[in-house]
Amino acid sequence: MSKNILIVEDEETLRHSLKRIFAKDGFEVDTSESAEKGLILLEKTMYDVIISDIILPGQDGIELLTRVRQELPDQIFIVMTAYASLETAVKALRAGAYDYIMKPIMHEEIKQVVKNALTQKRLEVENLLLKREIGRTYDFSSIIGASPALKSIIDEAKKIVDTRSNVLLLGETGTGKELFARVLHHNSARREMPFIPINCSVIPENLLESELFGHVRGAFTGAVVSKKGMLEEGDGGTVFLDEIGDISPYFQIKLLRVLEDQMIRPVGSTKSLKVDLRFITATNKDLETEVRESGFREDLYYRINTITLRIPPLRERKEDIPMLVKYFLDKYSREFQKEIMEISDEALSRMVNYIWPGNVRELQNVIERAILIADNNRITIENLPESMRPCASFQKDSLNGKLSIEDYTKAFILEYQSEYNEQQLAARLGITRKSLWEKRKKWGMEKSQNSH
Repeated sequence: MSKNILIVEDEETLRHSLKRIFAKDGFEVDTSESAEKGLILLEKTMYDVIISDIILPGQDGIELLTRVRQELPDQIFIVMTAYASLETAVKALRAGAYDYIMKPIMHEEIKQVVKNALTQKRLEVENLLLKREIGRTYDFSSIIGASPALKSIIDEAKKIVDTRSNVLLLGETGTGKELFARVLHHNSARREMPFIPINCSVIPENLLESELFGHVRGAFTGAVVSKKGMLEEGDGGTVFLDEIGDISPYFQIKLLRVLEDQMIRPVGSTKSLKVDLRFITATNKDLETEVRESGFREDLYYRINTITLRIPPLRERKEDIPMLVKYFLDKYSREFQKEIMEISDEALSRMVNYIWPGNVRELQNVIERAILIADNNRITIENLPESMRPCASFQKDSLNGKLSIEDYTKAFILEYQSEYNEQQLAARLGITRKSLWEKRKKWGMEKSQNSH
C-alpha cells in the first residue's frame, strides 16, 4: 500500500525536487506553497507524513503544525529549517513535530527520517493492537469455570481491580495465581502500563537485588554498564512477585522498604528513585505459620496482604473440570492441527474423579499429552497417564485387604516415583514432603533416578 505525503514549501525548486524523490520511492505526493493551501488539502486527504518548511508566506510552519496537531494529534509532522532558524526548529519539536531537517536538504537524510517516522508509527499501532488483544485475552472470561468456589473468588477480584492496595494470592501450585494477577492488571486503570512478572524462587539470591532494583556501572564485578531494574521498568504498572515465601530475610527487608515508600535504590547508587507500583504477590506456602516460626517478617506479611484472595484447588471445584477439558481440547487441537474435539465418557469420568495435586496446570499437561498421542479424533482412557487408568495391582490388593496402609504407601511410592516429583507424590498420599522424606529414610528407599 502506497503512503501519502504532503510537502509544504514555498521554494518551487525544492518543492518539486522533494516530490520527485518521494514519488520515485512509491509515495503519493501532494505539494503546497503555503500553509493555507496545505490546510485545504488536509480537508480532502489524510496524509501519513507532512513535511513543512518553517518559514512560509502568511502562516508559518509552527502555526501550521499547531493547527494540524489540534485536529490530528498523532499526525507525523517533520519541519525543515535553515541554520539561522534552529531555535525555531526546537520550538517546533516542543509543539509536537516528529523531527527537523536542516537546509540544504540531503535527499538520503530526509528519506531516512521519513522511514524512521513511519516505522515508529507502525510499531505504536502494533503495540496498541497488542495491548487491546492482551486485554481481551486477560478479561475475567479467561478464568475458566462456573463453580460456586470459583465464582466467589472472581466476584471478590472484580471489586478490587482498581484499588491501589497490594494483593496476596494464596493457592497450591498450578491453581492459576499468575492468571489471576494478569486479569487484575489488565482490567485495572494500569492496563496500559507494564505488567512485570517475577518468580522469586528462580532468580538466584545474589542476583535478585540487581535484577529488581538495577545497578550502576562498577557496582560489582561484571557491572560494566548501568542497568535499569525490573521495578523501574514497571513504573506506573503492576509487579507480580510469585513465590514470595521463598525470599530470604535479607531481601524481605529490602522489599519492605519499597512497599512502604515506593522508592528504589539501584545497587551501588547513592540516589533513590520514586516509582509508582501496585504489588500483587503469590505463594503456595502458609505465610501465617512462616511468620509464627520467624521464617517470614510479620511487618512484610501485613504489607502484602491488604487484600487476600485464596484460589481454590481443582479438587474443590470438580464441576469446572469438563469446561477446562473442553477449553484445552480446543486450544491444543488447533495448536497441533488435529481434529480431536471430544473425550470418552470413561476418560472424562476418570478426570472428574481424579484428585489433581498439580491442579489446572496438571490438567492442561494431561490434555496436551493426550492430544499428541491420540490416534483418532477422540480422547480415550488409554490416552491418559497410567496413574489415571484403572487400579494398579497393588491398589487392588489394598482394596481387598491384603496390604496395610504402610505397605500401600511403600508400594505407591515405588510405582509412581518415576512419574511424579516429591511434592506430587506427597500430595497424592495426603502427607507432607517432610513425612515422605522420613518414610524413605525409615524404609531405606532411594529416589528413582528418573524422579524429578
